[in-house]
Parts: sequence; C-alpha cells; structure tokens
Amino acid sequence: MASVNIRDQKIEQQRQLMEQKMKQKRQNSGMVQANDLRVSSAKRPISGSRSRELHGYDGPMQFLMSPVNPDQVIPLQTNRISTFDELGNQIEVLTIGDTEDSGEEEEESVPVCTMGRDISTDDVCADAAVAPLQSRTTRRDVSPSSQNAEIEGSVEGSVEEFVVTPAKHGTLYKCRIARDRKGMDRGLYPTYFLHLEKDYGKKVFLLAGRKRKKSATSNYLISTDPTELTRQADSFAGKLRSNLLGTAFTVYDNGKAWRKHDHAHTRQELAAVVYETNVLGFKGPRKMTVVLPGMTPDRQRVTITPQDDSETLLERLKTQTLDDIVVLHNKTPVWNDETQSYVLNFHGRVTQASVKNFQIVHDSEPDYVVMQFGRISEDVFTMDFRYPLCALQAFGIALSSFDSKLACE
Repeated sequence: MASVNIRDQKIEQQRQLMEQKMKQKRQNSGMVQANDLRVSSAKRPISGSRSRELHGYDGPMQFLMSPVNPDQVIPLQTNRISTFDELGNQIEVLTIGDTEDSGEEEEESVPVCTMGRDISTDDVCADAAVAPLQSRTTRRDVSPSSQNAEIEGSVEGSVEEFVVTPAKHGTLYKCRIARDRKGMDRGLYPTYFLHLEKDYGKKVFLLAGRKRKKSATSNYLISTDPTELTRQADSFAGKLRSNLLGTAFTVYDNGKAWRKHDHAHTRQELAAVVYETNVLGFKGPRKMTVVLPGMTPDRQRVTITPQDDSETLLERLKTQTLDDIVVLHNKTPVWNDETQSYVLNFHGRVTQASVKNFQIVHDSEPDYVVMQFGRISEDVFTMDFRYPLCALQAFGIALSSFDSKLACE
C-alpha cells in the first residue's frame, strides 16, 4: 500500500513539473494578443512592470469600462428624440451614446506580443502594452467575425455528417474550444471540446479530441461523442497525427491507412499543417502553412486518398505538385512601434495574448479570413471558420496549435 502511495506521489510530482515546463514554454515571446477594450492607445501607456494585472472581458459590458480602471463602469449617455409612430402619435425615443454618426466602420487591431521580453504570466504578454489600436477605414470587412454579409451557421442534419461537410458559402460558423486539464493525467493529455456557439449563450457540441498515450508521435483522436474517444467506437470521426518534431501535421477522416488494409475504405487526408522551424531562435509569431484538398465547381471537396507516400498532402507540398489542392498561410501580424508589439485584427473575438492565436488566409486574397483561432481565457479559445473548411478540418488545425513543437519554439 505504501509503495502505491509513493508511486502516486511521484506521478503527481512529474505532472506538476511537466505543467511548469509547459507554462514556461508558453511564456516565450511571439504571442498573439487580442483585447476587446475600445480605448485609445494613447490613454494606455506602455508598462514596464510585469506585475500589472491584465483585464480581458468578453461580453456586452466591455464597451462601458473606464480607460483608467477597467473594473469601473462608465455611465451611459442617453438622449431623448421626439418622433412619430405609424399611427401619427408623437413619442419619445431614448437613444444611447452620441447622436452624431461618423459613417465609418471602426476596426480593432490587437497586439500580438512583444519581442525579446521576459514573460511572467501563462501565455500572456504581461510586459507589453495591451490596449488595442483603433483604425478607421471604410474597407469591406470580410473577417470571420463579420456579420454584415454573412449569416451565422447552424448544425443541419446529423452531427456526424455536419462535421465533415464543407461550410456553406457565405456562412460563418462561430465555435468555442474548451480545454479540460483536470485529473491525474490530463495535465499531459487534456481533452478538448468543440462547441458551435448559438444565440443567448447557447452552444451545440460538435467534436471532442484527446492526445493518445503510448504513441511515437503526437496523435489526437477526434470523436463526435465526448465519452467514447476510441477508434473502435461508431463516433470515431478522424484523427490528427504529427511528425517526430511536431512541425508537420495531417488531419484524417475515420478511414484506415492504405498500408493496413485492402484499400476498401482508405482514409482521406482532409488537411495538412506545417510550422516553419525556428532554427535561429527568432522570438516572433509562428509561421504556418495549411494545405487543403481542392474544391470542385459545385463546391464539393476533392477526395485525397493516398495509396503511397508520394500522394500525401505533405509530399505534394514538398514537391510543389499543387494540382487539386489549396495552399493557405497564417496572416502575417504587423509590427506596431507605439505598442512595441505585433498586431492583428480579431474583431473582438480574441481577448488574450497567446502564441497560438492565428488567422488563416489565401495569399491572393489576404482579407478573406478562412479561419481564425485565439485565446479568451486560460482554457477557453474561440475558433471561427468558413468555406471551404469543415468543422473537422478546422478542429484538427486548431489542435495542431496546442501541440508542443520542439523545433519551432
């Protein structure tokens, strides 16, 4: 009995040590930060103190906070306007805020993170200016969080079919990923839950994923049932597998590898993600390349079922055999001299700094954000995607961002 207690204590010590190492690893520079506070950067000086408390609010109260004290609510300015209703009766309408309209859409740029600074909080740039920059422009907003030209998507049909079906054109799917690290071994092997966000705070479960134990490389099993994370279950939807260094990932459906069966149900490759290796130790944002199967004229995904290694998505990218595939990259953050940080516009969907935050675009149309992913709290992240991605592809790409990358950081 005593030996069992000693073993449990050693396991717990190893888990705590690994969590500390992962926390220190996430404290490297190059993180992407977002904040919903609509405050002029001139009012938020660059802080040199790493003990400063960072505030991140994700809700309607975010627009009522004081520039000096984020915990103080600013009283609303109301105006009464006299008008007439449809029956000709005179009525008074109560409006909030200024009555003047500038006619320009306000966009939000958020610091990614500073370079070459020591970080004292978990995956957050505590030493950097965190106030968002405001830029006024009339350029068309085509980010995943734009609600003007797109409708918010919902689950149609069964979840099993929905997660592998490409997103409808002109439809935005707002999702949220929760990371569960509770339990004896979930510090090393957490479970990730993907939900589709709905109105009034409601959400619909889509997928769950967990890193498999006793695998030579990182291997995440993805299921439509959060209680059945096994390959033998009917809910098995696909998996994400990495190379040895954690720099290249492939997303598969629930088929079988071509080496292991008679090709009756060869698995499809749904996506591949490549992270640029950090050979010189440059402390900057990550650089990602995402490879997807191409789309047919009727907006159906091209089937990629490799029968040998030369037909895989990663090998096609390596040899530049780009027929029937689409190559995307993460949007390059812009360095801001005023805040001494990289900035990206997440349009209010991301509220905390993290090296995991990214936006995926095509080089020919950098304003069309196919997918964006970012942190809003310690273990909660937003994930928005649109055509041509499906939920399984987007979830696999997001899981690759969580995995450790020995040669990248």
